[in-house]
Amino acid sequence: MTDPWIAAISAIFLWWFSTGILLWRVKTADQQGGDAHLWSVLLGLPLLLFGVAGLGSTADDTSAHGAYVAFLSALAVWGWAELAFLSGIIAGPNTRPCPAFAPTWERFFRAIGTILWHEVLLIALLLYILTMQHGSANIFGLWTFAILFFARISAKLNLFFGVPRIHTEFLPRPLAHLSSHFRRAQMNWVFPLSITALSYASYCWIDRAMAAQSEGALVGFTLLAALTLLALLEHWFMVVPLPDQKLWRWMLPESRQTPRIPSDRPSPPAPQDRPRAELPPHRTGFSPNVRPLSAPIRK
Repeated sequence: MTDPWIAAISAIFLWWFSTGILLWRVKTADQQGGDAHLWSVLLGLPLLLFGVAGLGSTADDTSAHGAYVAFLSALAVWGWAELAFLSGIIAGPNTRPCPAFAPTWERFFRAIGTILWHEVLLIALLLYILTMQHGSANIFGLWTFAILFFARISAKLNLFFGVPRIHTEFLPRPLAHLSSHFRRAQMNWVFPLSITALSYASYCWIDRAMAAQSEGALVGFTLLAALTLLALLEHWFMVVPLPDQKLWRWMLPESRQTPRIPSDRPSPPAPQDRPRAELPPHRTGFSPNVRPLSAPIRK
């Protein structure tokens, strides 16, 4: 487990698997209805508790095992917070769609309102972990949570100001209104800054991993480098036309279709058997250039 390649592959697998599990759970709760989303968050509380306990127990463990446990613990805390958000339990006071022609300043404040309570929760968790691990020898858990936190803020800003590809097909029912706050655009001024910052952070982690003097430092910085590179990749998914949603679509439950109720009434005639009537041409009011949003959002 001290091989840096194993550490990198482990980080990639955990990123893919944990994302899929979260999406599967919220989509399943969507189908179950009722209080299913609330129960998801309550039953997921052990993730938060074990994550906090793991961060505390590895604060002074500088071994490779300590680096892995700190990394996993930070992911567990983050995962519970994401579950609470995707379930709509801890999101924000604004649950209404954004008006189509709202000015930018109004869109900004409305968008903040959709995620306000969740952002407060993430900031509180970040400050708690910072306080817990202040002066500790092993702060890989803190860095893991910090990478996820700032990469998420960057992704949100890019979605707000506009990117070419916006994924909404995985949005759960409690957060369906979020898609109205996104904007589709060829480019925005935040994206180059995000790419530059994540690229530089990746370089710094790789450089520290190469200069590591212990197995714990080598594994820890490799995990951080892999996580930051994955965040960089997720940002490029907003621009590059790749079917990244296929990574998780196969894991999700199939949508339930309303069953057809048999009827004793005779079936209506086929379209080709019906008499045709000449109708005057009319306009639908929809532009042929409008495309629906068709893919999911990432942390």
